[in-house]
Amino acid sequence: MIKQILSKLPRKSSKSAENRENSRSPNYSSNASTSSRSSNILNNRFGNTNITPLPPSNSSSTTGNNHGNKFPRAVNSKLNGNSASSYEALPSFKDVPSSEKQNLFVRKLSLCCVVFDFTDPTKNVKEKEIKRQTLLELVDYVTSANGKFSETIMQEVVKMVSVNLFRCLTSQPRENKVLEAFDLEEEEPVMDPSWPHLQIVYELLLRFVASPETDAKSAKRYIDHSFVLKLLDLFDSEDPREREYLKTILHRIYGKFMVHRPFIRKAINNIFYNFVFETEKHNGIGELLEILGSIINGFALPLKEEHKLFLVRALIPLHKPKCLPLYHQQLSYCITQFVEKDCKLADTVIRGLLKYWPVTNSSKEVMFLSELEEVLEATQPPEFQRCMVPLFRQIARCLNSSHFQVAERALFLWNNDHIENLIEQNRKVILPVIFPALEKNARNHWNQAVHSLTLNVRKLFSDVDPELFEECLIKFHEDESKEDEIKAKREATWKRLEEMAATKAATNKPVLLPYIVPSHTLST
Repeated sequence: MIKQILSKLPRKSSKSAENRENSRSPNYSSNASTSSRSSNILNNRFGNTNITPLPPSNSSSTTGNNHGNKFPRAVNSKLNGNSASSYEALPSFKDVPSSEKQNLFVRKLSLCCVVFDFTDPTKNVKEKEIKRQTLLELVDYVTSANGKFSETIMQEVVKMVSVNLFRCLTSQPRENKVLEAFDLEEEEPVMDPSWPHLQIVYELLLRFVASPETDAKSAKRYIDHSFVLKLLDLFDSEDPREREYLKTILHRIYGKFMVHRPFIRKAINNIFYNFVFETEKHNGIGELLEILGSIINGFALPLKEEHKLFLVRALIPLHKPKCLPLYHQQLSYCITQFVEKDCKLADTVIRGLLKYWPVTNSSKEVMFLSELEEVLEATQPPEFQRCMVPLFRQIARCLNSSHFQVAERALFLWNNDHIENLIEQNRKVILPVIFPALEKNARNHWNQAVHSLTLNVRKLFSDVDPELFEECLIKFHEDESKEDEIKAKREATWKRLEEMAATKAATNKPVLLPYIVPSHTLST
């Protein structure tokens, strides 16, 4: 009797398994066909690029070879350029029982793996609208989810996002020369014609990453290093709307997937290196710096050596490109964050600014002076004393600039109480360095505002330390008289040379002049 019961159990178990398999086979076959279809779409759309299709979902291994359903034919007809009449909308989530919603979600993701051509607005209008509505339903589903997403769903979401977003970016033809910053600012941004679909895909990815139902430990297998790199490549998009979404999504990924943080920082480093030292062309530097500003703000103290090297090797050299105005505000914030985190870095930052200080670009000089004020505001006296001599030599040159905005911005440094205190404490070193520049401005600068500000700064030094001010004034007059004497001797030498050359112009004999040693060299 027992043997008879046991002999029946396997047949009963296999029958129930067969029933379960038959009941789910349409959805599983859809997943299998979706995997192969996604591969075909990627290959056809991107050709020989580095983008590779994601592997098929695990569920597809249990399916049969059911290729006769409606959805695979619709995609195949799209790929072959035939009629897309079989591309039809799937039922709404509210029209199916709860037990089938997950399977329907996967099928809708598969439906959205078809990529349409938006360069022709009259082509596939109906199919584009079906996909748009389907994407909106997917966003609502992810937003209202109340249970952890399975690995199958995670894989299918990442697959659909990859098919739609990871593409070859097209840019407007430009001349080979490096464009000036004002030229770039005047250019109209390029809007991607496929944005009606791209925006919803980005919104889906953002909500999927931010959702509490997305388990980071499981999702990191699909949102991996390869996915992050392709996402970073998209930051070079010329569409500012796309870059704004990418900025938010990458920041969320950095916050949620702690295992990816070092890799993301390194990848951004590499983008900066390529931009500064090779191309000087990239559309997303500002957005990447915005993300880094938040990341730097969260660095633990004491700062790791890796972070300090990032400051020296990547952030400070970003002052070099001509298109600095496009991202200077974000860069200045990142630099200031480092100094506020570790005041000992002030000397490194200030010397880095002096290294890349512009020579002929007045608008960049004004930016450098503005950033310098923010850095000095977070600088402590010991670090200030290490770099004050080369710093105020450069400030003296700015004070004498013929461009009034540069001179005016340099004089505005004295309006900052913290900087004024630092200067006052070290006036015996600083005043002799900048006094000649102040005197020249007070005498003959063409701009009235610069002239007035210079007199105010002179008065500050005169009130604080009259003796030092008088010493500097005497020294300035002495140096000025020496310069006049040297100038007079030089002019006399040239005059004698001209006279002797004129008297012996008719002869071919060389004219010899006795060498006169300048008096100032004898005194030294």
